[in-house]
Amino acid sequence: MTSTWSRVARLDVDQVVREVAEQSGVLLEVEGLCSGGEVGAAFVRWYDGRRAVLKWRPGTRLADFRAGPLAVSEAARLTGLPVPRTELAVQIGTTVATVQELLPGAPISAVDEELLTQVLAVNDELRLLLAGNSTVPSLNLYLSFDGPGFCLHGPLRSHDRRTARLDDWITIVGAAHPEPLAGDDAVHVDFHPGNLLAIDGKLTGIIDWDGAGRGDHRLDLVTLRFGLHGGEPDPAVVARLDALLDELPPDVLRPLWAHMSLRMTDWAIRHFTPADVEHWTGLAESRLD
Repeated sequence: MTSTWSRVARLDVDQVVREVAEQSGVLLEVEGLCSGGEVGAAFVRWYDGRRAVLKWRPGTRLADFRAGPLAVSEAARLTGLPVPRTELAVQIGTTVATVQELLPGAPISAVDEELLTQVLAVNDELRLLLAGNSTVPSLNLYLSFDGPGFCLHGPLRSHDRRTARLDDWITIVGAAHPEPLAGDDAVHVDFHPGNLLAIDGKLTGIIDWDGAGRGDHRLDLVTLRFGLHGGEPDPAVVARLDALLDELPPDVLRPLWAHMSLRMTDWAIRHFTPADVEHWTGLAESRLD
């Protein structure tokens, strides 16, 4: 059926730059939109010529952004991980606009086993990173209720019988695993190859921490598995990652898998083609009970 669900608005970079200037007095020169991404980011220059990345996060309060994603990314950066420094954060109506350090490297187009080793090492560094910081809020998986613009259940329930059955399973898992997500790990939340930068096979950056929070770092491994499914991954890399997920206790893996199944299927229904919906539903169903 044709989706009638709303799409997420994309960045209007010129408008956001004007509003940043009005709110902060900072004048940014726009270079152009960054490639990739679902909501949008743009390359900009500061008054002194330094290049940076302008981003926005709709439906966010600046205080919440500072307490959550910004605190998590800064904690990760201070451990020595290649995480961009946020140089400016401005409230614009119901949106937070940020200007972040531009890190070297390009998004990973293909994850080989050496890169996977580096990525898994980063994931391990996030374990218990927030144990001494009680102010960072825990993440929700939205298994029993809608997320803020993503992880919507309605699109799955109304799209077709197959996605409705998937949503039935997701809500059953949600009932068995009350939220929020337990744990004191730093969780990136969008840990896929497009947010990992590299030069000559060496990881140089982990970007897009806008949804980061407290929880279980293994959510990022599940996110990475879904991220690999979006391209043409190396079978050895997929097998290695699947083996790691196979080792997780069912009570750990099920809610994490249910979250990404909801997130990717909902997004495909609202933004992509029926073939994309089948693509993501197929992966989701591969680990149903």
